[in-house]
Amino acid sequence: MNSAAPSFPALVQNFFTHYLVEQRALSPCTVAAYRDAFMLLLNYAERKLGKAPTKLLLADLDPTLILGFLDELETVRGNSVRTRNARLAAIRSFLQFASRSDVAHLHSTAKALAVPMKRFDRPILGYLSREQMLYILELPGTSWIVERDRLLLQLLYNTGARISEMLAVKVENVVIGDGACIHLMGKGRKQRSVPLWPVTSKLVSKWLVRNKHPPEKTPLLPARGGSFMTRANASQRIAQAVKKATEQHPELATINISPHTLRHTTAMHLLQAGVDISVIALWLGHESPSTTHMYIEADLKMKEQALARVQPANTKLVRYQPPDALSAFLHSL
Repeated sequence: MNSAAPSFPALVQNFFTHYLVEQRALSPCTVAAYRDAFMLLLNYAERKLGKAPTKLLLADLDPTLILGFLDELETVRGNSVRTRNARLAAIRSFLQFASRSDVAHLHSTAKALAVPMKRFDRPILGYLSREQMLYILELPGTSWIVERDRLLLQLLYNTGARISEMLAVKVENVVIGDGACIHLMGKGRKQRSVPLWPVTSKLVSKWLVRNKHPPEKTPLLPARGGSFMTRANASQRIAQAVKKATEQHPELATINISPHTLRHTTAMHLLQAGVDISVIALWLGHESPSTTHMYIEADLKMKEQALARVQPANTKLVRYQPPDALSAFLHSL
């Protein structure tokens, strides 16, 4: 082994402190996701190899260990294939970094990098009809929590934002009145602005008045104590709103409604209204319009309308009869 080669712990530390943060300037959320992947991997390696994380070698991260770790994520922890692939992406990124820092293990890292992503079936997107969405938005009550939840639901439907994007919005990120819009920070710290409906702008204005115009740096949709709401808290409040709407509209009980369902709903309603797919991609903050094509695939009504424009084939099918010479040739084979 090359004595000048960095140790495995040094590689991991440099990967997180210098490569991810300083060189690639990844967002804190991405760094945290990579950190979680490595904590799980190191715990697994300690159990399987009997080595403390500080005693591991780069060569220990071989295909057998990585595949065993990925299998445990699915079978023991119950993670989805998407999560499995996300953990593998973090490991791959580290191995690519390590292969440039420690050429002595280039062969072993190349074998580990060959571990493939796992294919999976993409489920049909779930979304709500406009009537079903309106049922949920009609959240009764006038309490502080109810008005906050009503605004949360309205903003999610208006913008199609990811729940994490909406919960990170501060008072300063919202413009009301003429040119009403909201500024969102998406994946990869990409900013985008989404216009607001007049009804949404009025709800925001009413909310700010009720809270006596809070400071610009405070969260627009705070928790009880004034801090930012968590994803779990927001998901729980949305579930409560759906439960309340189900009392008057029982059909909602048959639908699995999550915060991401509202994002899908916004996209589908924009698509059904005739908005161009590239505009929807910008609206949702998709890096590529190809990601937005999944909404076209999910819209059965649009497919039926397209089929209706094509005249059905009314011709009678006739079985092909080959010439005698061709038939004789085929029979001779």
